[in-house]
Amino acid sequence: MPPDAQHPGAPAATYAASGVDIDAGEAAVDRIRSVVESTRRPEVLGGIGDFGGLFALEPGRYRAPVLVAATDGVGTKVVVARETGRFATVGIDLVAMCVDDLVCQGAEPLFVLDYVATGSVDPAHMAALVGGVAEGCRQVGAALLGGEMAEHAGVMEPDEFDVAGFAVGVVERDAILGSHRVVAGDVLIGLASPGLRSNGYTLARHVLLGRAGLAYDAPAWEGADVTVADELLRPSVLYTPAVLGALADPGVEVHAAAHVTGGGLPGNLTRVLPEGVTAVVDPGSWTVPRIFGEIRRLGPVEDAEMVRVFNLGIGMVVVVAAGSEEAALASFAGSGAAASVVGRVEAGDGGVVLEGSFRWEGE
Repeated sequence: MPPDAQHPGAPAATYAASGVDIDAGEAAVDRIRSVVESTRRPEVLGGIGDFGGLFALEPGRYRAPVLVAATDGVGTKVVVARETGRFATVGIDLVAMCVDDLVCQGAEPLFVLDYVATGSVDPAHMAALVGGVAEGCRQVGAALLGGEMAEHAGVMEPDEFDVAGFAVGVVERDAILGSHRVVAGDVLIGLASPGLRSNGYTLARHVLLGRAGLAYDAPAWEGADVTVADELLRPSVLYTPAVLGALADPGVEVHAAAHVTGGGLPGNLTRVLPEGVTAVVDPGSWTVPRIFGEIRRLGPVEDAEMVRVFNLGIGMVVVVAAGSEEAALASFAGSGAAASVVGRVEAGDGGVVLEGSFRWEGE
C-alpha cells in the first residue's frame, strides 16, 4: 500500500523530519575541512571525504617499526562543555588521552581519528569541537587522518554529544618502553598537571555543582580569578612532545612512562613496575593545584578517594635511570614542561607507596 494511502494528506516522510539533517552534516564537514588540512603530514595520501584515511609509512626511516594503537574518550567532561556551550577545548583533551598513552610505549604519534555522536548536528559546535582535535594534533605533530559525525536522533537529546578518539604511533622494537626496563634505583619524575585533565569529572561535578551548588560562572574558589567552568574546562597538557624530547636526548635514559588517568597515581604507576620493586612517591614534592583541594573540602572527599580518582597535579610519571634525572629535568624544562623528582624505585613487594603528606595549594 503506498504511504499516502495509509496517511491521506500527510507529507512524505524525510530523514530530516525524523531528526537527521544530512545538509547540516555536510555543512559541518565543509567547516572542518581547512582545520583537518592544517594537520597534514607528508605521509598522508588523499584527503577528507575518502572512505578511509591513507598513511604511507616510510619504510626507509625505520629498522624494525612497531605500530602502537590507543583509543579513549574524555568522559563526562563533555557534559560541562554541553552545559556551558564551550566546545573548543575538549578536542585537545581527546587527543591528549590517546597520544599520551602511545608515548608511554615510546611511540611517536602518526595519526588520529575522531568519532562524534550527537543528537543533532550543529555545524558551529562541530567545527569548534573538531577544531580542538586539530589543535591537539598540531601540538604533537600528528595528522587528523579521518573521523565520523553520527547523528543519533531519538537516542540522544538534540544538544547531547560524546566523543571518542583513536591514535596510531610507531616505535622501534628495541626502543619500546615499559616495565621490562625498570630496575631498583630508578628515579620518578612527575610532569605537572594544573587541572583535572579528563578524569574524575563525575565526582567533581557531583561535589562542585551538586553538593556545593556552585554555578559555572561562579569563582572557582574564594578570590579566584577563574570560574568553575574555566577550571573544569581547562585543557589537558599534552605530554607527548616533552617525553619524545627526553627520549631523543642522549643524556637521558628513559625506562618507562605512566600516564596518570583513571585510577590516579597508584593505579597507573603500578602498570610499569616489574615484580620485585616498589615505587615510593613523596606527595610533598609538589603542590596539589587548588581545584583538587576545593573538591576535597566541599565533598568532603577522603584523601584515599582523591588519590585513586584524580591525578592531584601529576599527569605523567617518567621513570629514568639513576644519574640521568638532572638531564631529564633540563630536557623537560627545554620542552616547556613543569617537572620535578617525585620519588624512586626500590626493591620491594610491588605497588606504589605514598611516603609523606600532600601539600594542598591554599592550605
